[in-house]
Amino acid sequence: DALKLRLRHKLGIGPVQVLPYIGHGTRAALYLHGRVLADYSVTEPMDNDTIWQNMLNMYRRFNSHEVPQTLVRARFRDWEVETTTDEEGFFEANFKLDEPLATDAIWHEVQIALPEYADHEGARATGQVMIPPTSARFGVISDLDDTVLKTDVANLLKVARNTFLNNAHTRLPFSGVAAFYQALQQGTRQNFNPIYYVSNAPWNLYDLLVDFFEVREIPLGALFLVSLGLTDEHLIRPSGMDHKLGAIEHLLNTHPDLPFILIGDSGELDPEIYLEAVRNHPGRIPTIYIRDVSGEGRNDVVGAIADEVHRLGAEML
Repeated sequence: DALKLRLRHKLGIGPVQVLPYIGHGTRAALYLHGRVLADYSVTEPMDNDTIWQNMLNMYRRFNSHEVPQTLVRARFRDWEVETTTDEEGFFEANFKLDEPLATDAIWHEVQIALPEYADHEGARATGQVMIPPTSARFGVISDLDDTVLKTDVANLLKVARNTFLNNAHTRLPFSGVAAFYQALQQGTRQNFNPIYYVSNAPWNLYDLLVDFFEVREIPLGALFLVSLGLTDEHLIRPSGMDHKLGAIEHLLNTHPDLPFILIGDSGELDPEIYLEAVRNHPGRIPTIYIRDVSGEGRNDVVGAIADEVHRLGAEML
């Protein structure tokens, strides 16, 4: 990757683009994640795109040209931080505010710039950070595959078909998901309860997922996805259990006064992960919803986990 980047610089690097992901935070701290890529040419999805157009867009998402070790400057109001992209082009811009925000606004803008590529049209972008209002009664942490989207993670062929041959307009949610998540977000008092999506899906699918939420009218929220590739920490991808549990722990610690509802499915290890979260944070997780996608093969295991969750003072439905 480093050799290819030097070659592209010599030959004339293509358009550089900074892609901020939806961030999260509190009135005292903001966390924004993003990526810097060159020659990013994924086209906007349409409901009449052919299978070949969807496959080409998916190829472009995974055949990414990262821009590593480049300076990223982020600005929020009067606060400014500088950071550097890692070997996969990812960056984190975190703000620790001297004084808590006086506003109870939910969405906040962060300006992102790449000083080394100031002449590139895509070198500036505006990121969005979600901060729960003081009126929030709980937060929601949800899985995506086989919880929100129909993916069939237990069947490799079906996973490939659902992921690579469809787009945001043709991917299907489970029936009732949009209304259910809207109701959770609004609560009984028409306020705003934040929703966070924690998934083992790769960041390469970020734009597809955000478009999917908007097309299907599913509430947007901060996403916690995984980085693919060879790094100092992992080969190809990190441990799914470690990633999910780590993101849940981070959110529970970031919002110590907010209870959380967890939503997942029985196809992988969501029940086991959520049980561990209940053990680690007594009284913080009143309810867990698990979509049964595994059939009788996991009934005994998930049933035993539900009994243990109940013994610990929570409910798994």
